[in-house]
Amino acid sequence: MSDSIELKAQTRDRLGKGASRELRRNNLVPAVIYGDNKDPLAIAVPIKELTMLIHSGGFQNTILEVNVDGAKHRVLPKDYQQDPVRDFFTHVDFLRVGKKTKVNVEIPVHYINEEECPGMKIGGVLNVVRHTLEVKCLADSIPENFEIDLTGLQIEDVVHASKIDLPNGVELTVDDRDPTMCSIAAPTIPTTEEDEDTAAPEAVEVPSDQKSEGEEGEE
Repeated sequence: MSDSIELKAQTRDRLGKGASRELRRNNLVPAVIYGDNKDPLAIAVPIKELTMLIHSGGFQNTILEVNVDGAKHRVLPKDYQQDPVRDFFTHVDFLRVGKKTKVNVEIPVHYINEEECPGMKIGGVLNVVRHTLEVKCLADSIPENFEIDLTGLQIEDVVHASKIDLPNGVELTVDDRDPTMCSIAAPTIPTTEEDEDTAAPEAVEVPSDQKSEGEEGEE
C-alpha cells in the first residue's frame, strides 16, 4: 500500500487560459480537487514538487495529503496533462478519497525469476502483453505492484491475470474474461546466408535434334 505524502498548494481565485499561463510563469501548475460529493476546488501546486512526484513513479497510485492554505485534503491523482512540445506539466486532476472510497487504479506488474524459466533457458522469449493491471480497491489498500513468477514456464505457455494472487479486497475491473499477461514465445531462427543464396541452375546443352526451328535458323 502506498504511503500518504504531503503536497502544499494554494487556492486559485482566477480561472482561464491567461490565469493558467501566469501561474506557470510563477512555477505553479493549475490543478483541481473534485469528488466526494463536494464542490470542485481550484488550486495551484509547485511545479518542482509535482515534477519530482510524477518522475518518482507510482504517482497515480499514491494517496496525497494536499495542504491548501492550511486545510488538508486527502486525494488520489487521477490525471495530468503535459505540453506536447515543451514537455512541462499544464494541469493535474485530484480525486478526494475517504477511508471507504473505492478507486480504479492501474498497478504495475513485475515479471520475476527469468533465470528459473526453462523455456527462456533454451532460447524462448518473454512476450509481455500487459505491463499494468487495472484493479478496484479501497483507496487505503492500493497495492504497490503485482508479481508474476516465471519459474517453470515452458515455450508456448501463457499466463493469465488469474495467476496473480490478489490481496483481500482487491479485484479485477474486468470480470467477463481472464486477461492475458504474458507468454513464452518460441525462439526466432535466423535465416543463414546459405539459405538466402539460391544456387544458379547449371547450363544444360540442348541436343541439336531438339533445337527449335528458330534456333536452327539463327545458326
